[in-house]
Amino acid sequence: MAAAAARFTSSISRHQIRALYHSSSPKSNLEESIRAAVEAKAYREIPQILNASTEPCRNPNPFTFLSKFPERSRNETIDEMLQSFIPIRPRSQPRKAYSCLLSLTLDASVDHLPLALAVVQRTLRSGCLPPPQFHLLLSKSWLRRRRRHQASPSVASPSLILSEMKSIGYTPDCGTCNYLILSLSKIDEFGEAMEVVKGMGRAGCVPDCDSYGGLIAELSEARKVCAAVELVREMVCGQGVRPREETVAKVVGAMRGNREAGRAAEMVEMLEGEGVAVGFAVYEAVLEGCLEEKRFVLAGKVAAAMCERGFIPFITARQRVVEGLAGVGEVEHAAVVRRRFAEMNS
Repeated sequence: MAAAAARFTSSISRHQIRALYHSSSPKSNLEESIRAAVEAKAYREIPQILNASTEPCRNPNPFTFLSKFPERSRNETIDEMLQSFIPIRPRSQPRKAYSCLLSLTLDASVDHLPLALAVVQRTLRSGCLPPPQFHLLLSKSWLRRRRRHQASPSVASPSLILSEMKSIGYTPDCGTCNYLILSLSKIDEFGEAMEVVKGMGRAGCVPDCDSYGGLIAELSEARKVCAAVELVREMVCGQGVRPREETVAKVVGAMRGNREAGRAAEMVEMLEGEGVAVGFAVYEAVLEGCLEEKRFVLAGKVAAAMCERGFIPFITARQRVVEGLAGVGEVEHAAVVRRRFAEMNS
C-alpha cells in the first residue's frame, strides 16, 4: 500500500482548509475540514485542524464519513494518513487523530480489527497511549472476531488474526500485542490474553518479558495465583524469558495476600534454580509472609537463603525468626540462624 508520506500532495492550501473550518456550514465544521483535507490528501494538516478545534473529537467522530467508503478505499486512505503522520514533530501532535481513527476502526459498523491494530501500533510508536476506554473497545472487537468464526477455529486463531495486519502493510510487534494482552486482561479475559501470548510466535512476533509480565501482573491483581505461577513457570522454564523483578514481586504479593507463603518460597526456589536472580524486596516479602502465617521453620530456611545471597533481613524480622524458632522447639535451628545473622552483621 503506497505511503502518503512519500507522495504528499495537496490541491488546497492551509488557508483554504482553515477557511472551510471557520465557515458557517450547517454540518460540523470540524468534519467538513477533515473531509476537505482527506479529499485533497492534505493529511499532515489533519492533526493541526483537530488540535485547533474546540469541537468534541469523538461525538460525533469527525472521520465518520470514511465509514461510507468502500472497504479497500477506506483502508488505503487510513493507511496513507498513518504514514503521513510519521514525519510530524513533535510525534505526539497526531494524538487526537490516532484516537479518532481508532474509535472509527473499532466501531461495530466498521469493525476492521487489523486496521485498528495498525492504528494502535502507530499510536504507541508516537510515544502516546490510547485513552483507557479503548481497552474495552479493542477487547470487544477481538472477541467478536474470534467468536464470528467459532465453527472454524483455524480461521479465528490468534496468530492468523494478528497476521492479517500484514495484508494491509503492517507487521505485528510486541508493543501492539502487549497492548492487546493488557486490554483483554482488563476485562478479565485472561484465557484469551494467554491465547494471544501463545499466538504471537506463530505470527512472527516473539513474546517478551512484558508480554508475560503484563498478564502475570493482572492475574496477580485478580488473586488468580495458580494461573500466575503457571505462567511464570512457562515463561522461565518453557520459553527462557526472564521476568522483571516487579513481576515476581506482584506474584509474591498476591500469594502473601492469600496466605500462601509455602508456594511463594517454592516459586523463588524455582526461579533461583533456573538462574533468575531474585532481589531483596521479594525475599523480604516471602519472609514476612512466613512470619505472618507463623511458619517459623520455613521462615528460618528463607532467612538462610537470603544470607547465602548476601541479603540480611530487617532487624525486626531477624528477631521474630529466632524467637519463633525457639518458641516451636527448634532451639538448635534458632541458634544456627542467630549465628548466621551475627556473621552477616560483622
